[in-house]
Amino acid sequence: MQSIIEVKKLSYRYEKDVVLEDINITIPSGSFLAIVGPNGSGKSTLLKLILGLLKPQKGNILLFGKEINKFKDWQKIGYVSQKANSFNTGFPATVFEVVESGLTKKLGMFKFFKKEHAQKVIEALDAVGMKGFSNRNIGELSGGQQQRVFIARALVSEPSLLILDEPTVGVDAENVSNFYQMLGDLNKSRDITLLLVTHDIGTISDKVSHVACLNKHLHFHGETKEFEQHRADDMSRVYGHDVHIIAHNHEHGGVVK
Repeated sequence: MQSIIEVKKLSYRYEKDVVLEDINITIPSGSFLAIVGPNGSGKSTLLKLILGLLKPQKGNILLFGKEINKFKDWQKIGYVSQKANSFNTGFPATVFEVVESGLTKKLGMFKFFKKEHAQKVIEALDAVGMKGFSNRNIGELSGGQQQRVFIARALVSEPSLLILDEPTVGVDAENVSNFYQMLGDLNKSRDITLLLVTHDIGTISDKVSHVACLNKHLHFHGETKEFEQHRADDMSRVYGHDVHIIAHNHEHGGVVK
C-alpha cells in the first residue's frame, strides 16, 4: 500500500525550546489518522511542517513518495483549519460561492467556471450534507455548518489527502458525533486519506483507523484497536502527563485531556 505521508526522524525547535523530537510516522493511502496530545505537544507544528509552511530542521518528510522540498503537487492536499471559531459572519458570500472558490487554485485565478464545475460544487456540498444550503449566506450558518462548508471547499478540487486541524471548534457538542460520522463516511466513500488533529478521541475512536499520540516525542503510533487497549491509567505514560477520560452522554464516548 502506498504511503501518502512519511515523517522520518523529524525534529524541530523554536530557539531553545524543543517542540518535536525524532518523530517517525507513516500514513498509508486510504487511512484515517487522528493525532492527539495535550496543548503545546507539537501537533500544530507538525501540521505546518507537513503543509510546507515550516521547513524541517532535522529529518525529512515525504509526500506521495517525494521529498517535501521537491514536492509540487499541492493540489493533492486539502486543508481545513479552525475557521469556524473566528469566521466573519458578515462576509458577503453564499455557500455555493465559498465552495466554488476552492477550484481557483486548480483552474487558475482568471479561468471561467463551467457547468461541470458547478456540478462538482453541488457534489461536494452533498458529500458533507449541505446541498440544501447552497444559496444561503455563509455567515448565517452555525459553526458546525460552516465547518462542513469549508470541508466541501477543500473537497471540491478532489484532493487525495485532507488535513483537518481541530475541526470541531465551534461545533455544538450534540453535533460532534454526527460531524465525525460524516468524516468517516468521506474516508470510506471517497477513498480519501484523512489526517485529523483532535481532542475528541473518545468520540471518534470508532471512525479512525490509526492514532498517533504526540507530546514532543511520539508516544504511540498504531491502529485504533491497539490504542483502545490502553487503560485510562496507562494514558499518562502515553501522553507524558496526567490524563483524564471524560465520558460523553452517548455510548462509547470519551475525551482524553
